[in-house]
Amino acid sequence: MILLEDALNIIRLNLIVLSAENIDFRESVNRVLREDIISDIDMPPFNKSAMDGYACRREDLDGELSVIEIIQAGYQPQKKIGKHECSKIMTGAIIPDGADCVIIIEEVEVLSGNKIKFTGQKTSDNICIQGEDVVTGQKLISEGTRISAKEIASLALSGNVNPKVSKKPKVGIIATGDEIVEPDLKPEKSQIRNTNSYQLLAQSVQFGCDVTYYGIAHDTEAAIGEIITKAKNENDLIIITGGVSMGDFDLVPSVLIKNGFKILFDQVAIQPGKPTVFGRDDNKFVFGMPGNPVSSFICFEIFVKEFLAGMMGLKDHSKVLRMQLAKDIKRKKNKRLAWIPVKINGEGKIEPVEYHGSAHINALAFADGITSIPIGTNEIKAGSIVNVRQF
Repeated sequence: MILLEDALNIIRLNLIVLSAENIDFRESVNRVLREDIISDIDMPPFNKSAMDGYACRREDLDGELSVIEIIQAGYQPQKKIGKHECSKIMTGAIIPDGADCVIIIEEVEVLSGNKIKFTGQKTSDNICIQGEDVVTGQKLISEGTRISAKEIASLALSGNVNPKVSKKPKVGIIATGDEIVEPDLKPEKSQIRNTNSYQLLAQSVQFGCDVTYYGIAHDTEAAIGEIITKAKNENDLIIITGGVSMGDFDLVPSVLIKNGFKILFDQVAIQPGKPTVFGRDDNKFVFGMPGNPVSSFICFEIFVKEFLAGMMGLKDHSKVLRMQLAKDIKRKKNKRLAWIPVKINGEGKIEPVEYHGSAHINALAFADGITSIPIGTNEIKAGSIVNVRQF
């Protein structure tokens, strides 16, 4: 049995970074950038009006001003502002030469003879300066960023309509166990519904993978071997749940070895998730996870996400906050690092959710994340500051 950090280091040392491809930026949400995004323009690209009003010279605000033109957004000013002159201007339009401020329309009295008068006491410049937000050559988004709606705007701004992104990892999901039936069936005695596969499928899709579900393999070497062979040929990563512990029908590790995989670790000092398996055969990889649903969920969060992030070149993939405990967290055994589902309460502190153990799948529905109890620790007192890994 190895420590968590040792397991993560083995994962990092063995992963292979996927190749990249250029795609239409409109289809790039949830993909991972493989290049920095650099602006090819200033933003604003010119001095522009921040308000609807009149562009004029500040020194002329005490007297009447003659309106010499109307400037709308998207058009070039045709006249320079001279003494006692102004141009009516719309928000976003180019500031004409000679003007150094824009008086807002609400503080203007319209006079006869195409003239106006400023009625306010003082005015801001109300001018957005060229390049005050972005300058040409500035990095807008870093390589390794997952693209979301806010990054789409920066891609459009900089004209990066075909960004280079990582290819999606291909992930195959397999359940094992004679006791497992699909969710649309009513379990008979001794049977349970297959929750793990669909949970892992959702986690994989959410993380940006192309996912194939291969069904339930019966607890025989032949059945498990057949489905592993197919999944191995079609994917970068296989995720198998069940059959990895020490029971008579926990056949997955031996079948993986027969199918060419080298087992890099098979036990980690965490709870839940101790009998987690990680293996490799050239550029093909496999995680074998315990059959209990909380175990498989947490193993995906801790191990699989680390692996997939490395494959895609994704940086800062986990959200870890420092938060205060509202209630004590206790446990009896302390030989493994324990993961505890927690929620954020109305005071902005965290507290454990009702949790009966690694088979208590619906406990996760009430959790905002997980925190950990270190090896050798039986209790963390209320008021302590702890790390919370958000889902």
